[in-house]
Amino acid sequence: MTISGDIKKACAREALDIIQNHSVIGLGGGSTISHLIEFIREKPNFKISVVTPSTSTRLLCLKNGLDVLHTELVDHIDLAFDGCDQVDEQLNALKSGGGIHTKEKLIASMADDYILLVDESKFVPVLTFEKPVVLEILEDSMAYVQKNAELLGGKPIMRQSNAKDGFTVSDNGHLLMDVYFNHVADISKLESDLQAIHGVIDTSLFVNVATKALVAGENNMKWYSKPAEEVKN
Repeated sequence: MTISGDIKKACAREALDIIQNHSVIGLGGGSTISHLIEFIREKPNFKISVVTPSTSTRLLCLKNGLDVLHTELVDHIDLAFDGCDQVDEQLNALKSGGGIHTKEKLIASMADDYILLVDESKFVPVLTFEKPVVLEILEDSMAYVQKNAELLGGKPIMRQSNAKDGFTVSDNGHLLMDVYFNHVADISKLESDLQAIHGVIDTSLFVNVATKALVAGENNMKWYSKPAEEVKN
């Protein structure tokens, strides 16, 4: 399904409306976030500070004259916006592409609200796991994590790229392992079980992290919220 740029722009403009002047916001990556950056720049007398785990987003913010803070100096974020590969009605989300999920979860945990901006093709009743859960792992733990991921029913594959010899390394200097699952009966338990494997730094499965999702379609825009007591930061 091809999603038009107009839908992504409309989603970004809707998100802009809830950002307050002089606030600190977190921004992930993707085209919708890029549109949001442009709208922030165009808004007169609007001053915000940005925290981001994405190199591309950081450079785009700087190019557009936005104030970018060093994450290590920040302990609170007012709002954070991000995309994902898929999000379900319980606001469980899967982010498989960028390999920066550890930093994304850090920013999410600092934010009063962590909001996913997606088009309707990415919103499903329950996560389908068509894409892998990505584990950021210590190099020494590779064989051990592989074995334990298989015991949980996963098919682990070390991430590699044609652009680089050897395994793909995260911005943190760690290996990335893609783990494919055919069927997941309990998403929360899977996340807990993967996190419990020694050597796993974090996973790209976001459970009880997102507080809201803005889902954009051809003819409508809809907000979904999770009860505050169900969100664990």
